[in-house]
Amino acid sequence: MAKRTRLKVTNLDGPGEEVKRPGKNGAAVVPTGDWADIQLPERGSKEETERFNELYAKMPELWRNLSAEGHIPQTVVVVPSMSLDPEELTKLKGAQHYEERMLFLLILLSSPKTRVIFVTSEPIHPFIIDYYLQLLPGIPFSHARARLELFAVYDTSPKSLTQKILDRPTLLRRIRKAIGNDPNSHLTVFNVTEAEKSLSVALGIPLLGPDPKHLAYGTKSGCRKLFRQAGIPVSEGFEDLKNEEDILEAIYKLKKKRPGMKKAVIKINDGFSGDGNAILQLGAISDWSKKVACIKQLREMVRTQARFQAPGMHWEGYVRKFEQMEGIVEEFIEGDDKPSPSVQLRITPLGEAQIISTHDQVLGGPDGQVFIGCTFPAERDYQDELHDAGLKVGQHLAKAGVVGRLAVDFLCTPKDGGGWDLWAVEINLRAGGTTHPFRTLQFLTGGRYNHETGLFEAGHMNPKFYFASDNLESEKYKGLLPEDLIDITTFHGLHYNSSSNTGVVFHMIGALSQFGKLGVTCVGDSPDEARGLYQQTIEILDKAVDEVDWIV
Repeated sequence: MAKRTRLKVTNLDGPGEEVKRPGKNGAAVVPTGDWADIQLPERGSKEETERFNELYAKMPELWRNLSAEGHIPQTVVVVPSMSLDPEELTKLKGAQHYEERMLFLLILLSSPKTRVIFVTSEPIHPFIIDYYLQLLPGIPFSHARARLELFAVYDTSPKSLTQKILDRPTLLRRIRKAIGNDPNSHLTVFNVTEAEKSLSVALGIPLLGPDPKHLAYGTKSGCRKLFRQAGIPVSEGFEDLKNEEDILEAIYKLKKKRPGMKKAVIKINDGFSGDGNAILQLGAISDWSKKVACIKQLREMVRTQARFQAPGMHWEGYVRKFEQMEGIVEEFIEGDDKPSPSVQLRITPLGEAQIISTHDQVLGGPDGQVFIGCTFPAERDYQDELHDAGLKVGQHLAKAGVVGRLAVDFLCTPKDGGGWDLWAVEINLRAGGTTHPFRTLQFLTGGRYNHETGLFEAGHMNPKFYFASDNLESEKYKGLLPEDLIDITTFHGLHYNSSSNTGVVFHMIGALSQFGKLGVTCVGDSPDEARGLYQQTIEILDKAVDEVDWIV
């Protein structure tokens, strides 16, 4: 029998509350039902897994309910925790404010019987909440605000938001009380780990996302294996590598297998946004016939010449992280004309794999490995190939029992006779940089991506296109407050216009004052209009920091 922790509650809202805190690795678990004398399974125990499985099994019925016609009551608990390696997150400027990217889910309040409970590490500026609620189509602000409940942990430490919540039994009880007895309640998160599994059990509601037992498919090693099973081309390489010796051996074997290879890419299994990648030029070794000599030279090369996509990284630190997470080595795909498209899918709790969008990624960093932004949709020239490959991946994952949203990234290289070759790169079993702009457009317009035409269609409207980025950044923007941004964009007419369904929607506004950084989704009636709005936004913000005619 797993160790259980008892939580005695004599008065939920006032004094007289007695809490016996969980022991080591314990977490407060608040199931549906009587609030007094709550029994708490230990974190990671068999009992917790059984409870999680019971909740998870409710998802098909919940999905059918929410897919029915009419206004269906539901309560969506949003925990936008980036439950990733804390050391990796320190490389991301303003990482705390990435929680705000999921504020697009406030647009769910456009359904008059939907309630949203949104939890963050620190309180969100009221101007930011107002900004999103005023985007709602056809719903009075006051009606939407009454169905929104905000909770903050008041903790900006590097721990994940999910872990912060689990560490606070009283907060768990308050959230659970806010959920009430809505049978259509569910939890949505940025990415799933064992901690989100524990949070699902703690709140007594099912998690809409992949079961943690399937997360290996989202690692660099796991996805390469799945690509091969699905018959999708992937660059030559080796996976499940554990340390420096494995890396050196893999590079040597790869070069022997691919004599024309100029560069090798080393990737940490759970690297985020390309920051876990390192590139090694191989031209310094002319004779690959003697293995011992080559391995010795490679050892010196990786320590002095490896190019890291994460700023400030060095080989000793990289290897330490690699040994923690393991990883792969693969051939660097050469080419100047090398688009990086992605296809986004949803695997429903009913086991159906659905294409929901395509994007062309905008990549930066020393070797074009770091995600900067995206354009929607992907170029028509290779959309059909993207759809076919994406569906193959989705169907394999669905057969394995995976549920939730995911993205599959590719590289394209031109064929000699015309057309494109598609190379699978990775699977992201989580929300990503393409998730929030697309769903924002979807909620605002009520439209959908038609994979037969490759266009976003919303009734009688023109097809919609956008350019989106999480990295609109300048030192000059530091010190601008959220209300300043609203004043500037209002004065210059940049705001999203519900009449034309074009304009700019901002996100990560909370990062502006401290980091000079924010995100944008620029929606237009053509790709050129969307790009033009992005450039116009930059020009207006650059000018506004020097001129104050926008102040009211």
